[in-house]
Amino acid sequence: MVGSTLTTHAAVQDDGLILYFSFDSEKGGKIIDETGGKNDGDLVDGAKIVTDEVVHGKGAILFDGPGDSVTVDTFKELEDYTDNSFLFWLNFTKANSGGWDQIIAKKAPGSDRSPGIWTCNRVPLHIHYRFEPGNQGTNCAGPDGENDTFEIGEWYHIAGVKEDAKLAFYVNGKKVAEPGVPKEHRQGAEKMYIGKTGYQSAKFYLDDLYVYDRAVDADEVEDIMDGKLLPVEPEDKLATTWGQMKTRRD
Repeated sequence: MVGSTLTTHAAVQDDGLILYFSFDSEKGGKIIDETGGKNDGDLVDGAKIVTDEVVHGKGAILFDGPGDSVTVDTFKELEDYTDNSFLFWLNFTKANSGGWDQIIAKKAPGSDRSPGIWTCNRVPLHIHYRFEPGNQGTNCAGPDGENDTFEIGEWYHIAGVKEDAKLAFYVNGKKVAEPGVPKEHRQGAEKMYIGKTGYQSAKFYLDDLYVYDRAVDADEVEDIMDGKLLPVEPEDKLATTWGQMKTRRD
C-alpha cells in the first residue's frame, strides 16, 4: 500500500490491507482511508463520529438511526477479492428491530453478500454473516457460536475470514464458527456500505475497521485486535493495547 502521511502519523500498512478506518474523525463529510489508498468513505444521513464510546484513539462512529450509513465507492481490490477478511470492534446500542438490520455489506452485481453482515431478524442480538451464491455463512451467531447472543452496551471484536470455501468467524480473538461458503462468491463493481443498504441500519458503535483482500490467520486476528498494526502518536495515544483498554468477554 501507499505509505503517504495522512496527518501526523504514518499510514497503516500491512500485506493485503486494502481499507482501514480508525473513525477518529471526519473531514468534510468523509471518513479517511488510513491505508493511504484514498478510498475514503462518505457519511450519509445521521452517521456521526463520537467520543463517548471509543476502543482506541480519539473516536468511533455511531449508527443510531435506520437511515444512517457510510458508503465507499468501488475500487479494484474491493471488486476483485475472493479470499477476504473484515475485522472491527462493535458495540450494539439497541436490540434488533425484528428485521434484518445491516452492519456491513459489500455489494456485487446481483448480490449484497460479498460479504453481507446483519443482525438476525429476531431478538436478542446475533450476527448473520453471508456470501452468495447460496446465501451461505453463519446463521445467528454470537460470542460462543450459533444461537449465542451479544449484549447491548458491550464492545466485541469481530473478525470474518473467508478462505476458499470456509468462513472463520471470530469473536474477541476466538474462532466460534466455521461454516461453509462459496469458494467463488459473487464479486464486482459495487459499493461497500456500513449501516443502511436496502435494509435499515442496525444500531451500534463501530471502531477500527480493517478490510483485507486475503485471509488473515489466527495470530493476525489477535494482533489486529490488540492494536499492534497501529502507529502511535505520543501526544495523544497510550502505549497500552486494546485488550488493556477495554474489558473483553472471556
